[in-house]
Amino acid sequence: MNAFQTSREASRASLWLIACGAALWGLDALFILALQHWFTSIEIVCFEHVLLALYAFPVLVRRRREWLGLGAADWLAVLFVAWGGSAVASILFNVGLAIGIRSDAVNEVLLLQKLQPVFALLLAAVVLGERVRRAYWPWFAVALVGAYVLTFGFTWPSFSNASAWAGLCALGAAFLWGGSTVMGKRVMRKVSFPTMTALRFGSALPLLVALTLLGHPNWSRVADGLGHWAVMGNLMYQTVVPSLLSLLVYYRGLGGVKASYATLAELAFPATGLAVNALFLHQTVHAAQWMGFALVWIAVYALSRMADGSDFGEGSVREASAGTAA
Repeated sequence: MNAFQTSREASRASLWLIACGAALWGLDALFILALQHWFTSIEIVCFEHVLLALYAFPVLVRRRREWLGLGAADWLAVLFVAWGGSAVASILFNVGLAIGIRSDAVNEVLLLQKLQPVFALLLAAVVLGERVRRAYWPWFAVALVGAYVLTFGFTWPSFSNASAWAGLCALGAAFLWGGSTVMGKRVMRKVSFPTMTALRFGSALPLLVALTLLGHPNWSRVADGLGHWAVMGNLMYQTVVPSLLSLLVYYRGLGGVKASYATLAELAFPATGLAVNALFLHQTVHAAQWMGFALVWIAVYALSRMADGSDFGEGSVREASAGTAA
């Protein structure tokens, strides 16, 4: 086998890894909605971070020399990633799903997450000073039009419609996750990826505990839910698979292909999500959702092609494409 064939086989394997990682994110809605029978959205995110702390705190102790040297601006970036991306964005995503299941908008919440790279590129230009081509702005406009159609359909915006609120929650989550990619890159100029991940989970936990307590939990219901092995297994799945395993699989494949090819492989995320939602949650895909998603995906694909051809935000495109794990 010559070098060309070896490279081709490696690229094919990388594409499959990206597709598998993205497909795992498509299962999120089904498992999160099952947990919402027992816990509120804030409680779900808080319990996930309690489990993630088992990873975070030992890493922070071992690598304390890295993060002890961070400055005030670095810590502001860490708090954006932790409070914005890890806590608030996750809560918004959960709330969006809770609203979406009642208004046939779960697919809308999932599909709008494809906007993360668009937001990341915009913020990368502002925060990191990455160069933005003029061609970015027309595609940014196309993505915004797609997001509007996904959220409001072919009508004027109306917030009396529950699906509109689900869409706004999803947009908020996408913006915060996309922004977390940018802020995370800023901090990772000084710390390693494991340390940044630990800082994200560990710094989010105090805020989530405070929000949970302020929500006056129904402790008897919480205890009842945690007493079921199926519920605990679900929580473990949500903690390990979307937050850790899917990221490892995704990033393992990402290094071997161009950003534009990765964008194609990432279609496994909406494909899996739409299939699961149709089979188990009885969600339908409306014409406006197909149209809106097509516009968003075309814009993201065009931006990733631009990244392949230059240094234009390539890191932001690749990292923000990593689903909810930005």
